[in-house]
Amino acid sequence: MRPPLGPGPPEMNGGHLLRRSERVVSGASTALAWIGGACLIAIVGVVAAGVIMRYGFQSPILGVNEIVQSAAVILVTMALPYCTARGDHVNVDVFDRLLGRWGRLAGDALARLVSIVVLVVLSYRAALKALDAAEWGDATNMLALPLWPFHAALALGAGVSALIYALELLALPRRGKVE
Repeated sequence: MRPPLGPGPPEMNGGHLLRRSERVVSGASTALAWIGGACLIAIVGVVAAGVIMRYGFQSPILGVNEIVQSAAVILVTMALPYCTARGDHVNVDVFDRLLGRWGRLAGDALARLVSIVVLVVLSYRAALKALDAAEWGDATNMLALPLWPFHAALALGAGVSALIYALELLALPRRGKVE
């Protein structure tokens, strides 16, 4: 497992600006994870209330599926930066011994670079979609929940994750080892 972004020995984190950026992004990813955790608790509460109301009182809650789907979008996109910063994504190291130290370093750099590109494009497109949804008043079918906050959450989560990968890419040669 990679060490989380954050303060550490100067020889591992590079310059002062990189260390400060890592601390700020680490704090932001933790705050977003708390928001995601609150959404998880809300999902559990809404589903439990929906089941109790439907089967206990024969009075289902209107729009439970929309609420759960919308909260799940926020849950996943807010948890993504935290998971990225902690290095908790699935890593496959089938070719590590074959590639050697420098091959792994190049592979790690390439993986981060590809991730940055994909996440930046995703964040940009989601931000444009959020603006478009806000302008046109796009909403869910049942409850008429506005859709722009969910697109904005996706843009934020993907953007912070891309920033984390960019900081890791910058710090990769300075860390002196391949995780």
